[in-house]
Amino acid sequence: MSQDLNLPGSVSTPEIQSDWQAGRLSMQGDSYPENSFDLFSQVIDWVEAFLERESRPLALALELVYLNTSSVKAMMDIFDLLEDAHQAGREVDVVWHYDPRNDRIAELAEEFKEDCTFPFAIRPREVPA
Repeated sequence: MSQDLNLPGSVSTPEIQSDWQAGRLSMQGDSYPENSFDLFSQVIDWVEAFLERESRPLALALELVYLNTSSVKAMMDIFDLLEDAHQAGREVDVVWHYDPRNDRIAELAEEFKEDCTFPFAIRPREVPA
């Protein structure tokens, strides 16, 4: 299943793209889908397949703006997969870019980071003046 994800974003769902060859997964935008399980099960399946079949590093690039409760739960599941892989010696890392005018998302990213031992960077994005 080295099928890459290329899910366009909508008002309530993030744009999700994966690049199997590069070992990269990115998500950006708001996430409050009606059925987050449908959306994130594809992402979780992709991450599991990559970690199972590849030995290369996996990098997750996030620029999520808002997450509802079920999206937060799905992200926790993804981070748990990364944490398990990291504990088993795999190279994984997360970079979460956020709008510095949005303190709440930076705080949420910090809460996620607290439970992770793999490299997890939280960086403010440049905001046009």
